[in-house]
Amino acid sequence: MKNMKLIVALFVAGVLSVANSYAGNEDRAGEAGASQLLINPWVRSAGFGGANTASAIGLEAMNLNVAGLAYTNKTELMFTHKNWLSGSETKINSFGLTQKLGEAGVLGISIMSMNFGDIDITTVDLPEGGVGTFSPSYLNFDIGYAKSFSDRISGGIVLRIVSESISNVTSRGVAFNAGVKYVTGENDRIKFGIALNNVGPTMKASGEGLTFTNTDINTNVSSTQERRTSAYQLPSLLNIGASYDFYLAATKDSSSNQIKADHRLTLAGNFTANSFTNDQYRLGLEYGFRNMFMLRAGYIIESTTWFDSAKRTTAYTGPSFGGSFVAPLGKGGATFGIHYAYEMTERFNGTHSIGVRLDL
Repeated sequence: MKNMKLIVALFVAGVLSVANSYAGNEDRAGEAGASQLLINPWVRSAGFGGANTASAIGLEAMNLNVAGLAYTNKTELMFTHKNWLSGSETKINSFGLTQKLGEAGVLGISIMSMNFGDIDITTVDLPEGGVGTFSPSYLNFDIGYAKSFSDRISGGIVLRIVSESISNVTSRGVAFNAGVKYVTGENDRIKFGIALNNVGPTMKASGEGLTFTNTDINTNVSSTQERRTSAYQLPSLLNIGASYDFYLAATKDSSSNQIKADHRLTLAGNFTANSFTNDQYRLGLEYGFRNMFMLRAGYIIESTTWFDSAKRTTAYTGPSFGGSFVAPLGKGGATFGIHYAYEMTERFNGTHSIGVRLDL
């Protein structure tokens, strides 16, 4: 137990030291690439405003704090569709699977794919197009592992493979997420989480689209040359969160000696230290009825801009809303859930997310 606490303490100290070197640096705003890593592909946490770093469990936790992955019961399957920034014609599809391994370990795999539709090819001679279309392809592939070290502490790590491509230019890279979670209080009502996400080497574009043919006007000799490209860094960030469960009406299970809440309120807060944009404060509130029906809301505040949405560095204005309906499947504890979330934006018509989850 002492060694485990020492490992956790060293991890937290390392996370804070790394984050202190990069977070909140306004001079570096807009310099990172692979910004799709900042998009939350899942539904429940999107409706929560991403404030549930400490309370997220299962597959949803891989994007916030992978330590919550360790709370998967057995097997979880999830599919999500996002109409991202409605009116931009951008669609996001995500699929994930988690599987419990042994008594304490959980393996998770997820894929997020962005579809931008067909875009007209333009050239210097044909600026209006008319010579065909192309479709960019953005893909994130995550594989994570989390483990419960005790009934209070869990930790995990995620390997992220990032791919960006058009027909003749590609860019690929890798990133890592790592996090720890601590649960305490009566009936585990109090939760704390800390995670460092999107840490990895720089990425760089390459491909035939960066080459061109040049003809020397003096010798009339043609040669193929390649344009130089600059490497870009990943949008690393630090999440520090806490949550508390309020039981408004509860009964005690005599067989398990556990408290079962008929009505629950979860209050969550999170601080996000971004390396390439404004830091963010996230607040979330969720109401749950017997783990069958949930309503949630969240709000994101950007530092330096606060409640002035016109000065935000993202398209989102702050508020988000969502709900879930979960139905039991038989007596084995399996459930099937339908989830929806809406995130308000300054431009376009917001982001709509809908997803289904099968918990076996």
